[in-house]
Amino acid sequence: MPTILLNNGIKMPMLGFGTNTLNGATCKRCVAEAISVGYRLIDTANIYGNEEFVGAGIKQSGINRDELFITSKLWVDDYGYENAKKGFETSLNKLGVEYLDLYLLHRPRGDVKGAWKALEELHLEGKIRAIGVSNFEPNQFDELMTYAKIKPVINQIETHVFCQQDNSYGFLKKSEVQMEAWSPFAAGRNNIFTNQTLADIGKKYSKSVAQVCLRWHFQRGVIAIPRSSQKIHMIENLNIFDFELDETDMKTIRQLDLNTTQFPEWG
Repeated sequence: MPTILLNNGIKMPMLGFGTNTLNGATCKRCVAEAISVGYRLIDTANIYGNEEFVGAGIKQSGINRDELFITSKLWVDDYGYENAKKGFETSLNKLGVEYLDLYLLHRPRGDVKGAWKALEELHLEGKIRAIGVSNFEPNQFDELMTYAKIKPVINQIETHVFCQQDNSYGFLKKSEVQMEAWSPFAAGRNNIFTNQTLADIGKKYSKSVAQVCLRWHFQRGVIAIPRSSQKIHMIENLNIFDFELDETDMKTIRQLDLNTTQFPEWG
């Protein structure tokens, strides 16, 4: 699995397994299966309500903890200095691990300053290897940097072929902050899996639309965390490192950008 070097010097897998909407026994099975087929980056969040099942899946996998890169996120209800410390411990306990590789502020709302201070301290104590943010616009990121003592390593944002986030992409590159895509398939919205443009590109390489999408992210240097409940698709999503989209393909995919969210309910 290719990795990328974060701005604090640690390596992170370029492709991971997302768990949003997975729950209960299904979540446990999916996480264990994802690890068994080769995923090492596992992404969850407090608001997903599945951390204990993600933890159970990790345990079931039998893989050594130090081989995994586990991410969770602090929800806005737990922002503020003291609440953030408690929220982190709750996530840690549910996951059944002694530390997290990456911990993110899930949204730029409420007492971000107090929450970030707590994350910085937890990082310095060795309980979190890297800290970052999610869903931050460039101006919100700049505001955070007016008081942050530690720069975020990541901004995890909605990114897919229909919402390519060129503004944030350029901003984060310039800021030396890694971009990570949540919902790299736009959760199937806008008929992405039957998109003729993507299907035609895939046909050239005997690859699926999903594989074309993930390869596009990879070639842009963006980490992606696709979710699937089917083992066959988990394996398919990993098989993107044996072909390369050419310059024409990349330009063609660029034309698919609608420059707007596919998740208006998250506004």
